[in-house]
Amino acid sequence: MIALAGLDLTDKLVVCVGGGSVAQRRIARLRAAGARVRLVAPVATPALAALAASGDIAWMPRGFVAEDLDDAWFCHTATGSASVDAAVVAAADARRVWCVNAGHGGKGTARLAAETASGDVMVGVVSTAGADPRRSVAVRDAIAQRLAAGALPLRRRRRPLVGSVALVGGGPGPIDLMTVRARALLAEADVVVHDRLGPTGVLRELGDDVELVDVGKRPQHHPVPQDEINAILVDRAAKGLRVVRLKGGDPFVYGRGGEEVLACRAAGIPVEVVPGISSAIAVPSAAGVPVTHRGVAGTLHVVNGQETPSEATLAALRDDSATVVALMGVSALPRFVAAARAAGAPETRHVAFVENGHTPAQRTIRTTLGAAIQDAEAHRLANPAVLVFGEVARADLLMPVAVAAHGEGIG
Repeated sequence: MIALAGLDLTDKLVVCVGGGSVAQRRIARLRAAGARVRLVAPVATPALAALAASGDIAWMPRGFVAEDLDDAWFCHTATGSASVDAAVVAAADARRVWCVNAGHGGKGTARLAAETASGDVMVGVVSTAGADPRRSVAVRDAIAQRLAAGALPLRRRRRPLVGSVALVGGGPGPIDLMTVRARALLAEADVVVHDRLGPTGVLRELGDDVELVDVGKRPQHHPVPQDEINAILVDRAAKGLRVVRLKGGDPFVYGRGGEEVLACRAAGIPVEVVPGISSAIAVPSAAGVPVTHRGVAGTLHVVNGQETPSEATLAALRDDSATVVALMGVSALPRFVAAARAAGAPETRHVAFVENGHTPAQRTIRTTLGAAIQDAEAHRLANPAVLVFGEVARADLLMPVAVAAHGEGIG
């Protein structure tokens, strides 16, 4: 009868008999688990020999003797010889050392499960009716896919004394553009503090007992100040809850993620940051606008469109080989364009306004710096929109003008 158990091998001696490719793979896994590895084999793969030469494992370049197991907690044998593997298993059994026999047709007293992990949850798959590694791996992979999709119940049922905060970049909006790590953390979350933009559709997948806190900001309307958002994160985590701060784009690209990290660290709350695809790149990409393009633009300058353009931004707007992407800049567009023109940026500089990127309502307005204000008003440009200034915004850069103009406003 097989009982699945989790072993803590940290700083425990594991003896591996046999120095071939199977041993090489298993030793990598055992070392990752923190084990001290003693290799017993007359010959070893170059990779294992290199580990021995660097002192990362101990190698006995000879045949196996039973005394090799005297201090061991665990054993693995894969020598290619059924009789030697059987002798190793027998010696381990006599010393009450669990032994994995990876030889063909062999039987040991332990098995290494096919493993997959999500956060602090590890799942192992073994067969109870004889070793069947291919089946175990297939089942493991199917479980891994479900874990990656956030489709399995990963939330803790026992609260730790102190919870945690994860600042998760959700990307530009579509759920399938979120990272695997983002989906896994949402599946573990007790509380989700979310913005107005980003992949808010994923919230419908969460359980009814997950607390949702809407702190979304709109232009000229910030109902939940940043200090209060920080306090919410700290308060919930201090109660032992796992908190996900779900943001659109990337937490560190105008997402105030740095302020939230500082607040958590000041309160002694564990915090991690999960990057997301920034709208500065993803939204222009959705409209067929590459922010860099060989021979056209080799420099990318990302700015807060609400702020007065800096000298560096103005220099980039004058530079024919630079792209300037302005976020949150619709309301300040007249001021931004006036500053660019006054600083000498050419009136013919190509511009693309991409509104509601990655949504069914997405549209692109192509224009020039000289006509930007007039065209924005004519097409009633509205938030959310990403503003792209530079030669990469040419309508014919990646496609014929007739195709590029389909469904777009052309200035």
